[in-house]
Amino acid sequence: MVNYIWVGMTVIGVLFAIVNGTMDEVNKALFVSAKEAVTLSIGLMSILVFWLGLMKIAESAGLLEKLSFLFRPLMRWLFPDIPINHPAMGYILSNMMANTFGLGNAATPLGIKAMEQMKELNGGQAKVSRSMVTFLAINTSSITLIPTTVIAIRMNYNSSNPTDIVFPTIMATAISAVGAIMIDRYFYYRRKRNGRE
Repeated sequence: MVNYIWVGMTVIGVLFAIVNGTMDEVNKALFVSAKEAVTLSIGLMSILVFWLGLMKIAESAGLLEKLSFLFRPLMRWLFPDIPINHPAMGYILSNMMANTFGLGNAATPLGIKAMEQMKELNGGQAKVSRSMVTFLAINTSSITLIPTTVIAIRMNYNSSNPTDIVFPTIMATAISAVGAIMIDRYFYYRRKRNGRE
């Protein structure tokens, strides 16, 4: 569906440019944007490789296991349906750690693996489980301590202080994460009270 939307927007934009006689500006913007996209991608790649390497070192050093032990009470409260030593819990924690360091691209495959594991726990049903809903809410609004991707973009565009975004990001994502958990819990307990859970 998204592919159709993008194609539709492109066709409408080109037709609009032809009707208004601004096709030269469109062509110029295409080439300038393509050049900027390559430059930006290379800049982002170096930052992502660095942080992904750190995550791999942390995993090999057993830091993720220690974090898993540290966050066990919170994880048990958030995901009571998932056994604490189940592979889904490891993927959930890894996803949350990647999001914490602003590595959305690295968090996505971990999130998909976590969902696959939770679907298996749910008996392979098409209906989502309570844990899947909670994970989606947390994944979408997760706390970010170091917005790596945003810092990389700001550095690429020669920001005078690319890390100025760190404190506002921590505040905004902390508020969104707490709000998401509260809303998730509200609807869960409401469904439970109504006998639908």
